[in-house]
Amino acid sequence: MLHETIKIDLPYKELGLKEGNATITTYIKDIFPNDQDPFRRPLIVICPGGGYNHHSPREGEAIAIKMLDKGYNAVVLRYSLAPVTYPAQLYEAAYTMKYVRDHAGEWDVNPDKIIMAGFSAGGHVAGLMGTGWNSDELNYLLENVLKCSHEYVKPNGMLLGYPVITSGENAHRASFEKSLGDNYDRYIDTVSIEKRVDKDTPPAFIWHTCGDNSVPLENSLLMAEALRKQGIPFDYHVYARGIHGLGLGTRETATKNMGHFEPQVSGWTESFETWMGVMYE
Repeated sequence: MLHETIKIDLPYKELGLKEGNATITTYIKDIFPNDQDPFRRPLIVICPGGGYNHHSPREGEAIAIKMLDKGYNAVVLRYSLAPVTYPAQLYEAAYTMKYVRDHAGEWDVNPDKIIMAGFSAGGHVAGLMGTGWNSDELNYLLENVLKCSHEYVKPNGMLLGYPVITSGENAHRASFEKSLGDNYDRYIDTVSIEKRVDKDTPPAFIWHTCGDNSVPLENSLLMAEALRKQGIPFDYHVYARGIHGLGLGTRETATKNMGHFEPQVSGWTESFETWMGVMYE
């Protein structure tokens, strides 16, 4: 396995931002061209949650290893946290998309099957990229730094687990306070993901729980509604039980004393695999 951590190298000062500290950690299966035909595997870019204050340790490697088990490759994007503010995380997501597409041939990855995944606040990062790949926000970065087209950094799909979506009435307010900092008033409407969805937004797989009292269910409901209005295909799964931050819902992502252990939601990975087969095979 190719397992390494790469520091994202962006000219933050040139971009008008505080110096970031984002990294990409790879989970790429070994290739044996003398013994096997190419797999051209899908690749999942995973953004852990943590309210833009930290990266949840349960929403990174554990998710990546589960994706490997499904036959995919994976990378974990640990985007910059507060006090580094928006749009740094969007730029880092674009950088990551270019990085993985640049390495698709080397990694036996199908460049047309790259999914941007995120959980909680990481879902907000994934949503920013899924709805912002074609935006003017990326013009300078793509033209002068990454030197590629908007289409080159477009995710082919999104996986959103209990995502932070709306900056409106049902917002997870702390995420926006951390991610926007002193620019809160300037950007608060801009970063409401459901308002950014357009006809070019990629398909999505979304899951949430009714019992989520941290990031209310209305967040994913608004996202599903916005996708439906634009005719974008999506799967949407809501589980009857479960608190926020469940990860896989298994022992592997449980906290101490079996907190965040909710086996009834663990089937989301099988549902996601089915969705992948329907959408991309």
